Order: sequence, then C-alpha cells, then structure tokens
Amino acid sequence: MASAKYFCIFPQELISQPIISHTLGEKFKVVPNIRAASIQPTGARVIVEIEGEPDEIERSVEYLRECGVDVKPIVDGEEPVV
Repeated sequence: MASAKYFCIFPQELISQPIISHTLGEKFKVVPNIRAASIQPTGARVIVEIEGEPDEIERSVEYLRECGVDVKPIVDGEEPVV
C-alpha cells in the first residue's frame, strides 16, 4: 500500500461538501486522512494524506481536480506550495 500527501485548496462552494472525508473513501479504494486544515468562509486549505494502491490514489486525486479542488503534491521534506 502506498501513501501520498497533497495540499488542497477548496473554493467557497465546495467547503460544505464531505469530498475528502466521505466521498473519496466511498468512490475509490483509498483511505484519506486530513492532516491539517484551515477553513474560512471564502474557501479552505487542507493537507490530506491518501493511502491505497498508486493507481487508486491517482484516480482519487483526479476526481478532486474534476470537482474543482486545486491539488498539489507535497514532497517529503518540502513545504507545501501555497
């Protein structure tokens, strides 16, 4: 099982939807783990770690992007690009 971390920026219209906490685990064979979050009325910034098979992780990330989430990978030892 692989694991990858991502920095996600959610636009205002998506902050009330359980895209990470519910949908990713239901739609794909992955386990999402929210590591940090900052939620404001205008949007949200979230660091999420996703565990699963590499192809399922990639499919779940693509799904987030299709939903309108800006997703950037976090490389170990580097700060997320804001």
